[in-house]
Amino acid sequence: MTVENDSPPSSPIPTNKLVFDETDILYEEDCLRNQYSVKTWLRYIDHIKEGPNEKINLVYERALRELPGSYKLWHNYLKLRRKQIRSKCIIDSAYDEVNNAFERSLVFMHKMPRIWLDYCQFLMDQCKITRTRRVFDRAIRALPITQHNRIWPLYIKFVTSHPEIPDTAMRVYKRYLKLQPECAEQYIDYLKEIGNLDECAKYYVGILNNDHFTSRQGKSTHQLWNELCELVSKNPTKIKSVPVEPIIRQGILKYKDQVGQLWTSLADFYIRSGCFEKARDIFEEAIESVLTVRDFTQVFDAYAQSEEGLISALMNKTTDEDEEITEDDDLELELRLARLEYLMDRRPLMLNSVLLRQNPHNVNEWLKRVKLHGEQYDKIIQTFTTAVQTVDPKICTGKLQDLWIAFARFYDKYQQPDEARYIYDKAVKVNFRNVDDLAAIWCAWCEMELQHEKSDAAIKLMERATVLPRHKVDYYDTNELVQLRLHKCLKLWSFYVDLEECYGTFQTCKSVYDRILDLRIATPQIIMNYGLYLEENKYYEDAFRTYEKGIALFKWPNVYDIWLTYLCKFVARYSDGSKLERARDLFEQCLEHCQAKFAKNLYLLYAKLEEQHGLDRRALKIYERATNAVEPKEKEEMFNIYIKRCGEMQGITATRDIYEKAIESLDEEKAVRDMCLRYADLERKLGEIDRARAIYSHCSQMCDPRIHTDFWQTWKEFEIKHGNEDTMREMLRIKRSVQATYNVQVNYMAAQMMAASMGDDAAAQTQIAS
Repeated sequence: MTVENDSPPSSPIPTNKLVFDETDILYEEDCLRNQYSVKTWLRYIDHIKEGPNEKINLVYERALRELPGSYKLWHNYLKLRRKQIRSKCIIDSAYDEVNNAFERSLVFMHKMPRIWLDYCQFLMDQCKITRTRRVFDRAIRALPITQHNRIWPLYIKFVTSHPEIPDTAMRVYKRYLKLQPECAEQYIDYLKEIGNLDECAKYYVGILNNDHFTSRQGKSTHQLWNELCELVSKNPTKIKSVPVEPIIRQGILKYKDQVGQLWTSLADFYIRSGCFEKARDIFEEAIESVLTVRDFTQVFDAYAQSEEGLISALMNKTTDEDEEITEDDDLELELRLARLEYLMDRRPLMLNSVLLRQNPHNVNEWLKRVKLHGEQYDKIIQTFTTAVQTVDPKICTGKLQDLWIAFARFYDKYQQPDEARYIYDKAVKVNFRNVDDLAAIWCAWCEMELQHEKSDAAIKLMERATVLPRHKVDYYDTNELVQLRLHKCLKLWSFYVDLEECYGTFQTCKSVYDRILDLRIATPQIIMNYGLYLEENKYYEDAFRTYEKGIALFKWPNVYDIWLTYLCKFVARYSDGSKLERARDLFEQCLEHCQAKFAKNLYLLYAKLEEQHGLDRRALKIYERATNAVEPKEKEEMFNIYIKRCGEMQGITATRDIYEKAIESLDEEKAVRDMCLRYADLERKLGEIDRARAIYSHCSQMCDPRIHTDFWQTWKEFEIKHGNEDTMREMLRIKRSVQATYNVQVNYMAAQMMAASMGDDAAAQTQIAS
């Protein structure tokens, strides 16, 4: 059948006749019955999809005439029309027909962003710049604002793909940023691409001033500051509308710990602008204000590099044969070389200034700064003065007393002792953190006076330092001033005592020692030094009383050295035995609470005293007490001494009881075996063969034949020499019995270990099975 093309005049379908198949009649009739059903038309279109384009287009047009508000029909129709002309040239008239179809669709589909996007993309493919831009604008005006985010990405892509229209792109971007201000970084990147750096800098300033701006690229505010500074510093001639220096200085004030890059950017801006002197001032200002070593290194390296660059440029000028060299050029070159050398020489001092700005209470850095000044008298005095005024004693790092002492010694070095005394007088009034710090100041002051041979002045200083406060003060109370707690500083008193011993009289030195004892701050060493000093001056009883005071002050084990010194001195003093009972009382008093670890020497000294001036019986009794009082590891040695002394005093036979007690008391089997062998050897020498055999039999119970072969060999030789066949047989029987005992023990231990191992295996198998 044939159907006339009844499309409207605006339809791109030609008016010629189209031929339809007989199979189309059913679909035509269905469409006539259900002309407002989208499904009916779609079934018809699906039926003729393999037919000619004109036929499909005609059916679409008929369907859209009946259903002009169907998005599905319009979308499929426009998609089909674009597909039909894909292989044609963009100047073909078919493209205009499709454009007209899009325009007709937008009469009804102007709220559908997909239609607008397809239309804009289609126009972009045709390279119709102006028409595309206008269609984008129409789309934005037609669609609600909630759907603008679907149009803008394609619009931005369109305007940025044509570098010949940067002004248009910028205006479009500005409209876009009103809707999406967080995309400012995208616009900044575009401005960098087209070279509009002045506008780029203004937008950088805008986002940095916006406290609510969040970078979509994950950049921190400090990174954005650095990017802005790098931009303005490297392009000083292209940026006119942005005040560069105030912006960078604002960043410097905001980021005090990461300002190296900002200072370098500011100086680089002036270098690229040709203002070299201004750049040098910026570098100097930066070095005087940075707070970290990293920033200092960054600024200093840039400073040195800029100076080297200026020198290189001038040297290249002097080596150029075409240019004439003047005297001013030579002077300029020498001046720049001198500046660079001066800069390098100042680097340690500049770095020290940075560290002091980080922590102005660092004593070590102040002392290092003094050394860096070398022999510059005025600067050293200024540094010391600033340091002692700046450093807080409570939070300082290092030893503040070293700073004050170094200050005073500096004056003393230049033969100005009065100024040094003035400094020391100031120092002793400082509220140091610890008492020992203040004591070090007093000691250093006295040492200076001694160097000037003014011992009387040094002693007066010690008297002044050790004056008791008006009210009672706890030495460990940190809330009190150190000056009030100084009277209990042992370091100061030790120096005072040494000073009195060297330059004072006996009475003054003795009074100092007595004051130390009264304050109860003496150490065992102080007690022994006092006693020795009294002995040197023939005051023996006073020395002994001093030892007794020290004994009353301390407890074990600290009192051991005092007791030992006291007893040795007392015994040596009365070596004729005239004070034997007093010496015995002292020893008994010492040994009453003596610890086992210190008992050996005291008991030996006591026993020696009794041997020389007392009774042998008392001496042996002391040795016996010593065997019970010493540590277990010293018992064997003590028993050997006891046996030896007993043998010398009462004969060898009297040592039998000692041997027996030693065998019972010693804990280590080796010591017991050695003692048994010695005992048996003694009995053998005395002809007591049966007693010796009994000792061997007793000792055999702790001698494994597999290990202690020396013992069994010794017993065997003894039986060969002194025994008979029966005794040898008895010895062998005992040996077999002992060996069997040890075998049973070994087998029992092995059985226990095997049982434990089997138990572990069974537990593991049970766990695996479960």
